[in-house]
Amino acid sequence: MTRRALSQHPPARTRATPRHVLAAVMAVLGGANDAAWAAPAAPAATPTGTPAGTDTRHMAAATTPRPGTTTPAPAHEHISVTQAHPHGHQPGGGLLREEKAPKSVSTIGTDFMDKQAPSATAFDMVAMLPGANVATSDPLGFSPQTNINVRGMGGDSIGYLLEGMPLNDIAYYNGYPGQFADTENYQTVSLAQGAADLDAPVLNAAGGLMEMTFRDPAERAGGYADVSYGSYNTNREFLRLETGTIGHSGIRGFVSYSHGYTDNWRGPGHDERQHIDFKFLRDWGDDNRVSIIGTWNTMVASYYPLVDKADWKQSGPYGAANNLARHYDPDDAAGGADYAPLYRQPERIFYVAAPSRFNLTHGLRLKMTPYAQWSYGNDPSGTTLADAGMYAEGQATPRGVPGVDDLVRANWTQNSYRAGVNATLDWHIANHDLVLGAWYDYSDDNEKQPFTAVNANGYAPDIWVDRISRTILTPDGRQLQAGGFHSIAQTNALYVGDRMTFLHKKLHLEVGFKDVMLDRHGSTTDAAWNQTNVGSNTSIPLPRMAISYQITPRHQVFFNTTTSFRTPDESALFTTYSPITGALDPNRVKNQYSVSEELGYRYSGTWLMGGVTLFNYDFTNREIQTTIDVNNATVASTLNGGGQTTRGVDVEVGTHPWHHWSPYLSGEYLHATIDDDISVNGDLLRTRGRTAVNSPTLQASAGISYDDGHFFGMADVKYVGHQYATFMNDERLSDHTTGNLAFGYRMDSHYFLSRPELRMNFINITNQHYLSGVAAPTFNARDTTGVHGTTIAGQTPTYYVGGGLAVLFTASTGF
Repeated sequence: MTRRALSQHPPARTRATPRHVLAAVMAVLGGANDAAWAAPAAPAATPTGTPAGTDTRHMAAATTPRPGTTTPAPAHEHISVTQAHPHGHQPGGGLLREEKAPKSVSTIGTDFMDKQAPSATAFDMVAMLPGANVATSDPLGFSPQTNINVRGMGGDSIGYLLEGMPLNDIAYYNGYPGQFADTENYQTVSLAQGAADLDAPVLNAAGGLMEMTFRDPAERAGGYADVSYGSYNTNREFLRLETGTIGHSGIRGFVSYSHGYTDNWRGPGHDERQHIDFKFLRDWGDDNRVSIIGTWNTMVASYYPLVDKADWKQSGPYGAANNLARHYDPDDAAGGADYAPLYRQPERIFYVAAPSRFNLTHGLRLKMTPYAQWSYGNDPSGTTLADAGMYAEGQATPRGVPGVDDLVRANWTQNSYRAGVNATLDWHIANHDLVLGAWYDYSDDNEKQPFTAVNANGYAPDIWVDRISRTILTPDGRQLQAGGFHSIAQTNALYVGDRMTFLHKKLHLEVGFKDVMLDRHGSTTDAAWNQTNVGSNTSIPLPRMAISYQITPRHQVFFNTTTSFRTPDESALFTTYSPITGALDPNRVKNQYSVSEELGYRYSGTWLMGGVTLFNYDFTNREIQTTIDVNNATVASTLNGGGQTTRGVDVEVGTHPWHHWSPYLSGEYLHATIDDDISVNGDLLRTRGRTAVNSPTLQASAGISYDDGHFFGMADVKYVGHQYATFMNDERLSDHTTGNLAFGYRMDSHYFLSRPELRMNFINITNQHYLSGVAAPTFNARDTTGVHGTTIAGQTPTYYVGGGLAVLFTASTGF
């Protein structure tokens, strides 16, 4: 959540003098405060003189602090400044801000977000940052088939927080950015490429932490709206209504609604999404604040088939081999199982949280975030049931189900509940900030794989699978399933730390310790399973240390060492059965543990800003997420990659606006190697010393922004080097370069309209046809002789196909 600068007394509502304005502008354009021990200064509160309906998300300064920080803010007077044209003042076009934390972190501001397509997700926002490698399946951000890698670690190794509320999938740890929030409601999106904060309520964040904050509600009633139309019949509408301060209660809030629709850019199908965000806030006194935030999302998405290299080379993105069938044909090569409507993916989620902070007494503060979540979805596909028999619930079941054709829709439903609370006490005494906290999380996950009959026209009813009677039943009345399980997990984490300052607050030392206790147990959905109850208990101590030194107000160095862990995906808890053969498929994945170090330097000058970070990771039982085919459904699974060493360097640099121009550059060199020969089918693959999968050696980004308050534009380009798709390095993904362009015009306010704006976005402007990422890595693509002489059969990796050229026009206004 956003911190405001503290003062000894609430600031008086005085008119900003020219001297105050000049001081504030100089602070934005390069004034690094070497006495500031906390995160950078918070954005100015919405001025009391702001015109009604002004879209105040654009009035924040460039130095919004990261949410979740517990260090005290500087005790200087807070000055609010109203600018006539608040756009175009953030360094690097909004891709850079001054950071003080003793770790690598990059933060996206509104100057950058406001120029992107409104359908862009949080993953799209951070794609230009060092270390971030985003793989997408469509150009406009609608498809849930997307992933992010940071320093070679996948999206399931990254924690996701929205104002302190965890957003990772409770079973597979992934993040689904299309569910998080609407772009128009973000104030900041930050990516910590290293490790998560001590008080972050996440389990799996060896690869870093992505944190998002909502904008604060305006103090005056009004709102904001935009409409978009573009390629592939895309249309999107967004409306946010601001209550302003309600009476004398001090409560203010906003509620927003959006609707979006797009046709598939390749193959048949379309996506449709409806989304609601809300935030209500009450703040008072000296930094006391209680807010309620929430998100509701419902979507029915299409499916983009993953491709292998052979089909890609032969057919490209538009070939029939790489797309689903537009028309139902039971006599085609797939027997009609490739009919696109059988792959429609529905999902609904509702998240709510109450991030709050209280100034209990002088120097003692409490930060607390209770939350609750519900999600439901179905990941279906077309498949054919075997004539000879079917394995349901680990037990052979007669196939004789009257009136059922061989072709069916195989459903994979997931119904999840989650609730928890994270609370932190911060006691500032002398030169210490003592931190004591606890996190409790309870999750309940139920997954089933029933089947739905397909009629002569290829239609299978009830994609939500709301009624058992609409699924296939066995002769004795049981629901025919390929599998299913129910699991409950409880997490208890205790953490303690001390942040110390020395040498007139130039030297900062942080030490911390966190103990995470995870209890996970589950059962199969029927007592007839061979395995009925399973469970695991994990207790992991996680020490950490960080140090930074402010050499001068413009130069800082830092070092940190952090430990982290993650448990395997939830599916690893259960012994699984092949739905076709009934054979046991034991899972040998173990807990991953890692130790990481970062050594960095930052410069924040009047004109130039940037930094460089050296990093090193040592992994034990490195967990690599892949996908497997179960009844023709793509399901997440985990591979044990053994030990791994990852080293590299991140660089980013940008400038404060100069004559309205702001360039930005970032890059990464990555060297990730496998430390062990990996066990496969009772033999060993010779993988020691080979390059880790999903780890491009080189990445680079460049962008330039122009914004004079009326005319604005931004161009960016991203290069991602080749990356291996197998542990044996016998197949790899080629490098690729993509570019985007945006430009528009922002008008003066007229009547009740506040700063109306017209904008054009061009995504993948050169229409590159490329594979954007490795979706399912394998051990080896070709048959390989193991250390002990046996032949280990090759398995083909699959890939995401990057979206083609898309153009989107948007008209927006505040009111």
